[in-house]
Amino acid sequence: MKVDFQFAGVYHSNMPVPQIVIETNVIVAGLRSRRGSAFRLLTLVGTGRFDIHLSVPLLLEYEEVLLRDLPRHQLTRTAVEDLIDFHCAVATRHPIFFLWRPFLRDPKDDMVLELAVKAGCDFIVTYNTSDFVGVAQYIDVNLRQDWAHYWRKARQ
Repeated sequence: MKVDFQFAGVYHSNMPVPQIVIETNVIVAGLRSRRGSAFRLLTLVGTGRFDIHLSVPLLLEYEEVLLRDLPRHQLTRTAVEDLIDFHCAVATRHPIFFLWRPFLRDPKDDMVLELAVKAGCDFIVTYNTSDFVGVAQYIDVNLRQDWAHYWRKARQ
């Protein structure tokens, strides 16, 4: 058993590490404010509390959106590149050789879903759960908007 002082809980260290895909909207939210759960999630990337998964299309979307919104985030280009480099260094990378498209309304959401399926992820962390309506009836992946609450409960 381990004591987690950051989340004030006790959990079994032999629990499986959650496997997640972080949708771009969560990264953007985490960079906009240091107060929310998205920022907390970003601070935990690479700590071993969960494993993140990436594909080339998702990584390119991260880069495109973050660089486009630089003035709004008050970040430098170098800071965004460092964030992306860090995610590449700690993530499990997956080539995607199949496409289900169109499965969802937005092709960029299809890209996230395809990665989650390929990686066998437990969770897609997103603020747009409505974009993934109907997914649960076809695949076993959870959509988490309230990931921090869930994670705290799971670790107790």
